[in-house]
Amino acid sequence: MLRALITVALVLSTSAMPAQVKVKPTAAKDSDRAIAAELQPSSTYDPEAEQQLLQLANQARARAGAPPLHFDEGLTIAARMHADVMARHDQLSHQFEGEPSLPRRLASFSSLHLDHAGENVALDLTPEQAHERLMQSPPHRENLLDASYNVIGIGVVHDGARLFVVQDFGHSLPDASPGETEETIVKSVIRLRRAAGLPVLAQKPDAALREAVCAMAQEDRLTTHAMHDLAQRYYVVSYTNMHPEILPDAANRLVGDRRVKNVSVSACYARTATYPSGVYWVGLLFY
Repeated sequence: MLRALITVALVLSTSAMPAQVKVKPTAAKDSDRAIAAELQPSSTYDPEAEQQLLQLANQARARAGAPPLHFDEGLTIAARMHADVMARHDQLSHQFEGEPSLPRRLASFSSLHLDHAGENVALDLTPEQAHERLMQSPPHRENLLDASYNVIGIGVVHDGARLFVVQDFGHSLPDASPGETEETIVKSVIRLRRAAGLPVLAQKPDAALREAVCAMAQEDRLTTHAMHDLAQRYYVVSYTNMHPEILPDAANRLVGDRRVKNVSVSACYARTATYPSGVYWVGLLFY
């Protein structure tokens, strides 16, 4: 007898994080490459069923007043790979021993800038039945109708008459240039200064700051020697955020300091071991 659908939905969220000159992404670990090579999707995946599930999801979202999800090829490859692993194990799970986590799976196959993601998994006989069961489960339904998600990858793998289904959801941010990112941060600084009734700070580029910010991304940490050296001469704030216009408290305090007259801003987007899906690394100098 068919085992009816299921697991508790897992929603993984990368909290608002960090900003952008592009640094070469961190190379995948040898172990990750080996796992990915071993777990390539099976030839039994079903693109037609995947499209049916996308259509059913968007119909449900339209009825709920949520925007449609856009099919992403990279997320679909990640979803297919995980559906294939579930079929091999004959079990539903969000992660098996030796398998990359959801953020790493998505980052391995998609270049999207995702600030949060989630996943549904299911086992059923048809796409329609899988969709109905997911909609009847509150946590799965929450994922399907979450208005913040704008992209999806769907993997469907046949195991006899059964379908193993994976839906990988994400919220994809625009791919801004370094200059655009830094301008966004400067606008936040200007807005806060005006709200405090203070003169707008003069914006001055700083080559040493740019190098220091890129070094943070390359070293995958905020407390680098380069940033420490800058802190000997300036008020320095460094942070990570997928929404770099959201300044940390330390920066807010300095923005409101009457003694400060100038600001330098540098931002760098990079994928690292800590942030497999990527994050903005930001440095601010106040003086």
